[in-house]
Amino acid sequence: MKIAIGCDHGGYLLKEELLTWLKDNGYEYEDFGCFSTESVDYPAYGEKVARSVASGACERGIVICTTGIGISIAANKVKGIRCAHCGDPLSAEMTRRHNDANVLALGAGIVGPNLAKRIVDVFLQTEFEGGRHARRVQQLNSIEA
Repeated sequence: MKIAIGCDHGGYLLKEELLTWLKDNGYEYEDFGCFSTESVDYPAYGEKVARSVASGACERGIVICTTGIGISIAANKVKGIRCAHCGDPLSAEMTRRHNDANVLALGAGIVGPNLAKRIVDVFLQTEFEGGRHARRVQQLNSIEA
């Protein structure tokens, strides 16, 4: 599974920790930036990750900013993206099972690295249940901007 990952300056340090974790756990990834703690605008990075997932170049995505909110809004602007902002493993599990979320948003100022790694692990390992949830995901996909 190839993972797209991106952040703004507020998420940079957590992104770097997650890159090591992804590598250590055998995940292939593409890093869309940013590449330092110098101030940047989160929409550009949320969009880059989302477009990579929407195109199929990457199977799932992870976006990070200080709260996870702004970058999740940016990612969700891209057609075909179901980005879920999660601050705990249960939310990550349920959004995969029921919503087939394909991008995870994290708030680096909210969750620490250990919790973030657990959330990412659950998000990447959990499969979509389908069934009645597939109908609902199809309805989400059909909503036009």
